[in-house]
Amino acid sequence: MNFTPLRTALAVLLLACGVLTAAVWSELRGEALPETAAVAPATPEQVARGAYLARAGNCMACHTARGGEAYAGGRSIDTPFGTIVAGNLTPDPETGLGRWSTEAFRRALHEGRSRDGHLLYPAFPYTHTTQMPDADVADLHAYLRSLPAVRQANPPHSLRFPYNTQAALAVWRLMHFEPGRFQPDPVQSAEWNRGAYLVNGPAHCAACHSTRDALGGASTTFGADDLPGGHWFAPALSDPQQAGVQGWTTERIVALLQLGSVEGATVMGPMAEVVFHGTQHLRTEDLRAMAVYLQAVPPQAAPAVEFEAADASQKALGEQLYQRHCVDCHGAQGQGATGAYPPLAGNRAVTMASPVNPVQAILSGGFAPATAGHPQPYGMPPFRTLLNDTEVAAVAGFIRQSWGNQAGAVSSLDVQRVR
Repeated sequence: MNFTPLRTALAVLLLACGVLTAAVWSELRGEALPETAAVAPATPEQVARGAYLARAGNCMACHTARGGEAYAGGRSIDTPFGTIVAGNLTPDPETGLGRWSTEAFRRALHEGRSRDGHLLYPAFPYTHTTQMPDADVADLHAYLRSLPAVRQANPPHSLRFPYNTQAALAVWRLMHFEPGRFQPDPVQSAEWNRGAYLVNGPAHCAACHSTRDALGGASTTFGADDLPGGHWFAPALSDPQQAGVQGWTTERIVALLQLGSVEGATVMGPMAEVVFHGTQHLRTEDLRAMAVYLQAVPPQAAPAVEFEAADASQKALGEQLYQRHCVDCHGAQGQGATGAYPPLAGNRAVTMASPVNPVQAILSGGFAPATAGHPQPYGMPPFRTLLNDTEVAAVAGFIRQSWGNQAGAVSSLDVQRVR
C-alpha cells in the first residue's frame, strides 16, 4: 500500500494547524498600555470636532442604558452568540476611560484591542473605526474626556462557549478584520470620498446594513439582514427595492437624513435613533457627500422570490381590521396623507421579502424622530395589546397584497417571533 499521499495530506494538515496556531497566538499577544493620570488639555475646537464625530457615529445610542447617564454604558446588546454590554465611555478613572491615554484609545478604535491588551468584540465597530485618521480619533477622545465622569461599573458580557473566549475571537479577526486607514479613491470626486469616509468610517452604516455569515462577519456589504434579536430588519442599501437610493435625488436623501421623513418615506425604529441622535446634526455638505456616495453604491436587486398569497379568510379578516383601525390615516387605497401619514401602496418598507418591519410597526407603532426641521412628526399608535398574533398577521398580509403590492403572506408565527 502506498502511504505517500496520506503522509503528504497529514503533513499539509499539520502545517496548516501550525500556521493557524501561530496566527492566533500572534493575535492574542497584546501588551497592556500604561495608565495615565493626565492627558494634554484639549482645545474647544478639538472638543467640538470630537462631539461632531460622536454624533456622526451615534455613539451614545449603544453606550447609554435606557434611562441612564449619557455615555456611561450598561446597555445590553443582543447578538446571536449571547449578550454584550456596552462600556462606560465617560472619564471616570475606575469604571470608564479616565486612565486611558490617547494612544490606548487610538489602539481600541484602530486595532480592536483594549488598554489592558485583550481583544474587543466587534459589536464595538472597530472594523469601521479603523478607517479613521489619528487626528479624528484624538478629537473624539478629547470630546469623551470633556464629559462628566460617571462612576458606573457595568456587568460582564454573557456569551456562550466558545464565543466567550479570546481564542475564538482571534480566529474571527483573522477571518474578518484587517486594520487600515481610509484611502481616498483618486478616480472619485472629493465629495464622493468624503461621503465614503463618513459612511464606512465613523457612521459605520454597514454595521447594520450588511448580510452576515454564520459567525457574524459581513458577507455582503450594504446587503440586508435581521438586526440582533430579530425585532427589526435592516434593508439593503444596494437594492433599490429595499433601501437603495440610487434613483433618488441628492436633495431627497439629505432631507430624509435631516428630517426623518420625506414624501413617501419615513424612518422608524433603529434608523429613527440614527437620525435623532446623529444625522440631523451633521452639516448639510456632509450629508450631501454621504448621499452622493450612497447613490453610487452598485445596485444589486435581491433574487425574486415566489410568494404565497394569503388565503381568503385571512385576507377578509385583514381587510376588516384595516377598515376599522387604519383607513382613516392610510386611506382606502393605501394612499396615505401628504405631509402626515405615509402611503402603504407601493411602499417598499411594506413589500420587502421580510415582513418584520411592517409587523413591528403594527405592534409597536410607527414613530418618526423629532428633528429640528420636523419637530412634531405624526405617529402611529401601537396595537400590541389590541390585536392578537392572528389579527396582526392578517392586517400585515392584507397591506402587503393590496393596491398592487406583491409580497408574501404573514403568519401568526412571524408575528410571534417579532412580538
